[in-house]
Amino acid sequence: MKKRFLLTSFEIWLPHQRSNSSDDLLMEVSKLDSTFHNFNLMRLLPVDIELASSRVLAKIAELQPDVIICCGMAESRLLLTVESQARKTFINGEENVLLTKVDLEQLVLGTSVEISHDCGKFVCEGLYYAVLNYLQSHHAHIPCIFVHVPILTAENLSVILADFLLIVDRMALLSVNHCLQSKKY
Repeated sequence: MKKRFLLTSFEIWLPHQRSNSSDDLLMEVSKLDSTFHNFNLMRLLPVDIELASSRVLAKIAELQPDVIICCGMAESRLLLTVESQARKTFINGEENVLLTKVDLEQLVLGTSVEISHDCGKFVCEGLYYAVLNYLQSHHAHIPCIFVHVPILTAENLSVILADFLLIVDRMALLSVNHCLQSKKY
């Protein structure tokens, strides 16, 4: 049975940007024959935490995906990075940190993907926090990660795409393993 993936990307937000590399990566994924996975793409989300979050949370409620991978652009990074956490600072100054439940060390083993502990304090972190928070309350069984994508070039595209697809396959296995563990109890 194909695993249902929800994959997200953002619009550009600065005048010099021609495209958002997270969306460029999802475009490449959409061109592939998806024999093993069912990809549901939410492309070009607005660069607005509230709007992007509300749209993604509504899609999660509607779709009930097996796996969620949110993607964003990181112009200054050279490799794919997977975010370990998302932070939110409240009006009273308190900060809350939510961690992904995915074992990132295992997820990136044998790839050139790096683990990051700084999601950027922008719309990427806002969306990741909202999704992790929602999943904790409503769908704790759904694995979710946030992947930052560097600028894609002719030189790095094949490596970035291969690493991303390996992560996709490993996330599908996590979803299967979680379902098997849940049925034991």
